[in-house]
Amino acid sequence: MTIEIGLLVFPRVRQLDLTGPYEVFASWPGARVHLIGKSRDSVASSTGLRLTPTTTYADCPRLDVICVPGGAGVNALMRDEETLAFVRARAKEARFVASVCTGALVLGAAGLLRGKRATTHWASLDLLGAFGAVPVKARVVRDGELVTGGGVTAGIDFALTMVAELAGRDAAEAIQLNFEYAPEPPFAAGSPDTARPEIVARVRAANAEVRAERERLADAARRESAGTQARQ
Repeated sequence: MTIEIGLLVFPRVRQLDLTGPYEVFASWPGARVHLIGKSRDSVASSTGLRLTPTTTYADCPRLDVICVPGGAGVNALMRDEETLAFVRARAKEARFVASVCTGALVLGAAGLLRGKRATTHWASLDLLGAFGAVPVKARVVRDGELVTGGGVTAGIDFALTMVAELAGRDAAEAIQLNFEYAPEPPFAAGSPDTARPEIVARVRAANAEVRAERERLADAARRESAGTQARQ
């Protein structure tokens, strides 16, 4: 049986959030991977790489796994009712609902994180609580049908975890070996816990504008949730 996997494509997506998992899933013969956009027009990633959807919201087949990657374009997606409605509808049908990096914020905006353990990029982890999630600092977090990956490169870990769940550990390990995925980074700067303070400050400053907008969106979600609870 073919497993149908869908990855959202949108303007200013971080391409590695998408292409990392895509490479893993597409390397598994049991999967058919769909790149889902509002239209089939190509879009530019956050670093300019053009990505072309293979299907649209309207034409997308039933999915076993729906995954939302992250990137600067997430901020617009969090306010995009057409996208949020599509994600909610497909989440009801899918075996697994997933995200990579800040794609988790889109799941949150769609109301899919309430009461769930979840992770995201370290710079946005604290915002998950505004959407009713329990933030967990980890590369991959599973809570029932919800599977979330941490920042950017954690998308590969997420996808290998999913292949192991759907096809067995041997299939996942074979893909990992074929990729020679055995990270030995040249610097200990892959986490704010190990990076030098001046590097953490530099990254935070570079992302300050995007972060500020996400804070406003999270605050709005928090106020809406509080208002709903007060009316009940």
